[in-house]
Amino acid sequence: MIRVLLADDQSLVRAGFRALLDAQPDIEVAGEASDGEEALAKVRELRPDIVLMDIRMPLLDGLAATRRITEDTALSGVKVVMLTTFELDEYVFEAIRSGASGFLVKDTEPEELLRAVRAVVDGDALLSPGVTRRLIAEFAARSKEPAAEGALAELTEREREVMALVGIGLSNEEIARRLVVSPLTAKTHVSRTMVKLGARDRAQLVVLAYESGLVRPGWLG
Repeated sequence: MIRVLLADDQSLVRAGFRALLDAQPDIEVAGEASDGEEALAKVRELRPDIVLMDIRMPLLDGLAATRRITEDTALSGVKVVMLTTFELDEYVFEAIRSGASGFLVKDTEPEELLRAVRAVVDGDALLSPGVTRRLIAEFAARSKEPAAEGALAELTEREREVMALVGIGLSNEEIARRLVVSPLTAKTHVSRTMVKLGARDRAQLVVLAYESGLVRPGWLG
């Protein structure tokens, strides 16, 4: 069962998400929060698998709350997906750098929201389809902290190749088709790469792909 915490200052938004998520046999809403401080407290109390976190909230915004969650080693199993009304919210870039595992616009189709929740928990999602490559390109353009040259030294050639494909926004299934391997093999390569680089999740792997120079904005198709 996937346990979700809803953090949004609009009760109508939370009610809509709750109705959709609770109707699924493999998902349950563990709790709700109307501001960042409450969200942080609920995360520590309930330890959900995933937090759907609005970026703009009172008392403590979603960005600050996300940073506190991802910096707390006791909460390392909690994934945060940022919610916003705008596809390229000014805070999303910092949210990804702060450790958010995903990003969804609030008007995402119900089926896509459900797919995203399941995929992020499984470690295979980053952003809303249609927004992914544009957002990654913007992030890459804003990146100001290049990683050390030897950051990728531990990776095999295949792992570097897989990391580059993750960096341009491909899913495990798409990577598998590109490399002519099974999806499980692709997922294994991604997981090993994350472990070697100490990446919290797929989102941070994308950040490292750009900051190390392994992937460049011009490669986006």
